[in-house]
Amino acid sequence: MFARSISYTLNGIDAEKLIIECDVKHGAMMFLMVGLPSNSVKESKDRVEAAIINASFNFPMKKYVVNLAPADLKKDDVGLDLPIAIAVLAATKQVKSMKLEKLAIAGELSLDGEVRPIRGVLPMALAAKKDGMEGIIVPKENAYEAAMIEGLSVYPVEDLRQTVEFLENSINIEPCIVDTEEIFSFLNFGADDMFDVKGQYHVKRAMEVAASGGHNLLMIGPPGSGKTMIARRLPSIMPEFTMDESLETTKIFSVAGLLTGKNKGIITNRQFRSPHHTISDIALIGGGTYPKPGEVSLSHNGVLFLDELPEFKKSALEVLRQPLEDGFVTIARATQTLSFPAKFMMIASMNPCPCGYHGSHIEGHSCNCAPQQIVRYRSKVSGPLLDRIDIHIEVPQMNYNELMAAPSGEKSVDIRKRVNQCRAIQLERFKHESIYNNAQMTSKLIRKYCVLDDESKEILRIAMQKKGLSARAYDRILKVSRTIADLDNSEGIKMQHISEAVNYRSLDRKYWD
Repeated sequence: MFARSISYTLNGIDAEKLIIECDVKHGAMMFLMVGLPSNSVKESKDRVEAAIINASFNFPMKKYVVNLAPADLKKDDVGLDLPIAIAVLAATKQVKSMKLEKLAIAGELSLDGEVRPIRGVLPMALAAKKDGMEGIIVPKENAYEAAMIEGLSVYPVEDLRQTVEFLENSINIEPCIVDTEEIFSFLNFGADDMFDVKGQYHVKRAMEVAASGGHNLLMIGPPGSGKTMIARRLPSIMPEFTMDESLETTKIFSVAGLLTGKNKGIITNRQFRSPHHTISDIALIGGGTYPKPGEVSLSHNGVLFLDELPEFKKSALEVLRQPLEDGFVTIARATQTLSFPAKFMMIASMNPCPCGYHGSHIEGHSCNCAPQQIVRYRSKVSGPLLDRIDIHIEVPQMNYNELMAAPSGEKSVDIRKRVNQCRAIQLERFKHESIYNNAQMTSKLIRKYCVLDDESKEILRIAMQKKGLSARAYDRILKVSRTIADLDNSEGIKMQHISEAVNYRSLDRKYWD
């Protein structure tokens, strides 16, 4: 007796179609599973047997052979429990349904037959729609997530018995439906607002420029100057999430198993990830025996904030160079090579010296670090990494009068309007270029869209000579000046735009060396 069901397994942040084949023969009781199953998948035979029996079905004492095709793809999903159980029941003639060829099935089984939630349902639903499946059966807790895919019927189930009754048309399960307009009506509304930041107008301006062009930014200043507070408010001025960005980000969180009930299975706000400086290379960049996304991928379409940048391990900082340059992470293993998206804005902060008060003019906060200590501290951040950060801004310590003053400046919603207008200009400019903002411009596009007049060229020439800027820093200045010009709604880059962009390279000054 032979039967099969259809499911999906994760491969990076995408899903691959699986055919679960089950063959049942007379012979000594045996349950063989082939097709490169991982240990967690091999253990499913015990869960499947107990679930079938406890759900009041029969589990005849025969020889079972379950094949997970294609056989050359490694399987590491407990979500294969339910489709394996259905294939076993179909092979033993306890399920007779024509729906098995039209519906994908995914879910983990408990020993009593309950269907538990799994990770990676969204990419499975996307793949099922792409493959022309009519629908997908998923755990009830994952239904909202899968229902974000239009054109695919999503059937939520609670246990094995209910799944069998639905397949045999004994009961009817209404497909899960979500209101995407209602979900996205609450985009980017949070408690953090730029209006709460007292003073620091030049820093808030730099944040606006960074958000407008998608530029990376580094803040340098003493403890308590407001670096972290300002950084946490960056998502509130960034452009609203689009549906495509939301689905792409949700796929990553789904594969990582980080979707929770509070977001109802869909990510609707730009993420702000702030890993501790003790983070390992793998946790930051992604990987593992079965590679999973790291913090750089969880920050995709959002913000990765690295507080106290020099305190991070040098090896961890250096692995950031590829995603900052390419927008994705490549993880190579002996059996496979995977790529995870990692287009994020990196916001970092650091002190000017180990004690934090080098250059401070506030009484009682004098620096007591030796010159060698300062040089050693700053050298922890390599030149190539600094070159990949478009904007360097100093955040001075505020005095008593500034701290006692009432909050002033613009609210995030007003700043975001200008950011949206600036991004709209860039989208129109790059509509045929396969990029979306100024920070993503290649050298060819920089030459095309960052044409300078004679005055601007002279200012940039002087800056290059005095600061000893690298070719990459030169490109960064042109990108930032293009964004500043867009904020001014200027077609060309003018002298004041170049001047402001040059001032955002404070760490390239002679004293930094």
